[in-house]
Amino acid sequence: MNTHALDTPVPDRPPHAGRRSALSAVATHWLKGLDRLERTTVADPVIRRLQRTVRSLPLGGARDVLRGRPLGHPLHPILVQVPIGCWLSAGVLDVVPGAGRAATTLTAVGLAGVAPAAVAGWVDWADLPPRQARVGLAHAAANAAAVTCYALSLGARLRGGPVKGRLWSVAGLAAVAVTGALGGHVAYRQAVGADPTP
Repeated sequence: MNTHALDTPVPDRPPHAGRRSALSAVATHWLKGLDRLERTTVADPVIRRLQRTVRSLPLGGARDVLRGRPLGHPLHPILVQVPIGCWLSAGVLDVVPGAGRAATTLTAVGLAGVAPAAVAGWVDWADLPPRQARVGLAHAAANAAAVTCYALSLGARLRGGPVKGRLWSVAGLAAVAVTGALGGHVAYRQAVGADPTP
């Protein structure tokens, strides 16, 4: 019997190898799901109607500003920093004793910052080709979920229900994470940027 094989030490797996493989599996499923979403044509009639509607808005020169042409890159990613920053900060303050009023204020400011970010996003989205527009519509739906959660959070906070307000805030942050991942997919994996033409 060959005992050499039994005596040969088996290299230990790094302690983080399991976590890395689990993360890789999640990422693979996420990307496969997005690939399916890119190919799904179910929402295409709605997408075409919405895109025509947004393109027909009488925005004049503001359209170029909203598209970020003077900057050379889209304006939408800059504008989303206001709601995301406020809501993330509110989440941090929710665990700081005595910071409830500040968290409420930040939740409200974040909601106020949604409109300009959304307008710039819709203007960008209206010119996207079908594959990107499909993911973009899912991004918009996740945004709507986040805004709804934070509106409910603000309402609960103003009515004196801080626990319910915090719970809605956590749900809103989860929706923000999803919509951020979808937006990142459109911007980077699908390589959507500002139209470089003047």
